[in-house]
Order: sequence, then structure tokens, then C-alpha cells
Amino acid sequence: VRNMLTLKAAIISIIVAQTATSFNIRRSFHGQSRVTSLNSSPKDSNWSAKLQLSKIASIAVASLIGSLVSSTIPLFSDSSAVAAVTTNSAADAPLSVYFGVGCFWHVQHEFVAAEKLLLGRTDDQITAKAGYAGGTKSFKDNAGNDLVCYHNLQGQGDYGRLGYSEAVQVTLPSSDPAKYREFADAYFALFGADGERPDKGDRGPEYRSVVGLPGGLSDGPLSQQLQQAASSHGISLKAGRGDDPDTLFQRTVWVMDSAAFPFRQAELYHQFHDGFMPGEQYPESYNQQVQGAYKRGELRTTGCPDRAPPS
Repeated sequence: VRNMLTLKAAIISIIVAQTATSFNIRRSFHGQSRVTSLNSSPKDSNWSAKLQLSKIASIAVASLIGSLVSSTIPLFSDSSAVAAVTTNSAADAPLSVYFGVGCFWHVQHEFVAAEKLLLGRTDDQITAKAGYAGGTKSFKDNAGNDLVCYHNLQGQGDYGRLGYSEAVQVTLPSSDPAKYREFADAYFALFGADGERPDKGDRGPEYRSVVGLPGGLSDGPLSQQLQQAASSHGISLKAGRGDDPDTLFQRTVWVMDSAAFPFRQAELYHQFHDGFMPGEQYPESYNQQVQGAYKRGELRTTGCPDRAPPS
């Protein structure tokens, strides 16, 4: 065969590790214990411990399941096609950022609303998930799994002891970086008129105000947008170093490099949960979103003590 053209082949392997996640149990208690906490004196060291014990007691321990992994390998016979796909993939790569200000239950609800309002997403497109961020320590179970968990009676990977705070991660389109400013404004709108988190009943570094983005508090465009949004709300930003102290009464937010301090998803129990403050008992349709998020792989099991996922 004459004048045979040599075809250049390229293989792009994309492995998406996702695990199932989603079952929500309504809180067995709501406003009264939280109202009691709000009315307690900051000098009373017992109310905080009682609140945490109540939260721990409300979480049932159940069996855990494995993860679902899918893999696709597209093939191309032209190197230019590979370059085009690589370029487009970089341009369309999702931007994952996280925000924390007090209890993550209410924060997740507000970012679900922001995704719908600012991005036009439907329930089956929501990416907001509750979790933990900003820790410096690690915990491995007997199987060698690295765990970050909510307070639990087994003492496994307690996020407070590991230096983490509660946060909510959301995935934004990197093709429209201006959207980050809109989400930053939505975040600072969660603060009270005093520039503090509204749920002051939760005390300690687990509830500190924290933001995570690529590069942290740098000179990048996202950081600049965050600084502009913070300035417009009268809130100061500080570079987080991990295991940072509480920000209550400081009008301050710790800013983390999300690459150095990655987000860790919380247990299924905490996803799409009712809030703790009066008026934060959300519709059942909101609570049930955990099931859809689990089935489509947006949420996963974590290896921590948790409720059983939906079958």
C-alpha cells in the first residue's frame, strides 16, 4: 500500500471516583435547645457541651457501603483533536470552592437557593454539599482509611479535634468567573448586621468563618473578587494556616487555599438537613434531595459513623 498516512493516536483517560450518598433524617429536636443555647451566658461552659452531646445523640450509627467508580476512555486519531479536547476541558473544568459561617445545615440550604437563582440549576443539578475544611491533622481507621467525621461516640476522626470547621462546597462554571463574585456576595449576606454569624449559640473553631478557593488569599482574580465582596460588607479577610481559631466577634473570615486545605464531605446525615434556628425547618422536598444527590453520585458515603444510604 503506497502513500500510507501515519495516524497519530492519543488516549485520554478520565476516571471519576464517586460514591453514593444520600439519606436524610429530620432532626429529633429543633428550636428549644438552640434557643436555650442562645440565651445562655458565654461564660457558661456547660451549655456548649450539652449542645454537642445532644447533636451526637441524635445521629444513629449504621452500616457503610462502597463506592461507585466509572471510567471512560475516548480515543482520537488526530493529535489536533486531542489538543482541542484538552483545551476545552481546561476551559470548562468546574471550579470547586467552599464557604463556612456557623452550622453548615443552614449554609447548605442558602447555597442550594443561590445555585438555583444565580445559575438556573434544577434539583438534579445542585452541587452544594455540607462538609469540613481547614484542618491540619489526620485520622486513620483500622483499615487505613483517612477519615474526617462529625463528633461521634466511637471517637473516629472527630473534625473538631482534627482542626476542621464546618463548610459547604459548591461547584461553579469556570467559564464564567464573574459568578464567583455573586456567590461571594451571597455568602456575606449570610452574616448578620453586626458582621457576625447569626447562630451565635454554636461556639468554637468548628464554626469559624472560612472560605476556600484555589490559591487562597493571593493576587488572583477570584481572590480579588472575594476581597471586594468582603470590603463591601465590612468584613476583613485573613490568610488561614489551618486549625485556626474561632472568628466570632472578630468580623473576620479565614481564607484557605483549597488545594492545601481541601474540602471533606460530611456524612449523609448532615446533607440537606433542617437548620437549627427558628424558621429553618425546610420542606420535605428539600430534605429528600439527598436521595437524588446520592443516586447520581454527587454525594457519597464517607466511612464515618452515619445513617445507612438509600438502597
